[in-house]
Amino acid sequence: MSFDGTGRDAPDFDRTGRDATSPTGIVAGIDIGGTKIAVLVVDNDGVVRGRATHATSVGDQTRAVPAIAAALDEALGAAGLTRADLDAVGVGVPGRVDPVAGHVTLAVNLGWTDFDLGGVLETELGRPVVIENDARAAALGLHRRRTAAGVNGSDLAYLAVGTGIAAGVVLGGRLHRGTRGLAGEIGHAIADPIGPRCACGQTGCLEAFASGPSIARRAVTAGLEAGSAKDVYAAALGGDATARELIDDVGRRLAWAVHLLVMTYDVDHVVVGGGVSHAGSAFAEPIHRELERLRAVSSQAGELLPAHIVEVLPPEAEPGAWGAVAVARAARYPDRPRGTEVVRHA
Repeated sequence: MSFDGTGRDAPDFDRTGRDATSPTGIVAGIDIGGTKIAVLVVDNDGVVRGRATHATSVGDQTRAVPAIAAALDEALGAAGLTRADLDAVGVGVPGRVDPVAGHVTLAVNLGWTDFDLGGVLETELGRPVVIENDARAAALGLHRRRTAAGVNGSDLAYLAVGTGIAAGVVLGGRLHRGTRGLAGEIGHAIADPIGPRCACGQTGCLEAFASGPSIARRAVTAGLEAGSAKDVYAAALGGDATARELIDDVGRRLAWAVHLLVMTYDVDHVVVGGGVSHAGSAFAEPIHRELERLRAVSSQAGELLPAHIVEVLPPEAEPGAWGAVAVARAARYPDRPRGTEVVRHA
């Protein structure tokens, strides 16, 4: 079966030995992050039938599947449905993902090293499961659904800034995974070789400067009381000079990441999302200021980074869960026309 739009084969939907030949048109999309599990249950017309968000980490591998199943069952209950009503389940998860085998490796922020998530989750749910990297799933979903204002062409990059930092890239209408399945891991590009140590083991990664936990740690080191990145942005909006200086630095570094993505892939549009981006203008303005500075000093940057090229998603966009819906649909209905996913709510 062709995994339409991704450039790789899809998993066969017979690993559980269960009949998947009578489609209902209903799929679930599950976004697994470092601090929450978000689920959407969507019908054939693109209507959200149920949703659930569990503000909890999936924990170690032994606790992950029960936590995921509980969140899915809550969303199904809200929709008046059961697992048997699902055609497929799409899951977006950090780390290196083999979507054919369903394996997840190098999920640094989850502490997963080698996890047969697809197989174990299929056994638990009794439904076909498709696993994809969360940032790449979100990029595919944004491209397919055209919900971001500037997504009109065949190329885009999605930059996710949350517990970790990663990018998903769509080139020529196809999801780009790379030779080793790690395309877009920009959070582990070196931003400063003498910077803080990253969870991946390197020193000075972008993620060690600008992810949510890193922002909070940097704030505490600077003498602020901050339990989260949200606290730091709130302090900056309240006039705290130290917090203001910190979020300006974060914005500059994220602007450089945008610049790097555009210079590398020459995409039409860069969409920014993730939990840290929910700080709104306090998050977006430092990025735009640095991009404007880059345009002012470089004619090349001026051409490649026009003002409209970057868009920060609103908090209600749910790119991760919608991306998981998109990968489930791409695998389950490979002949479905692109652009048919719409946002409608029951």
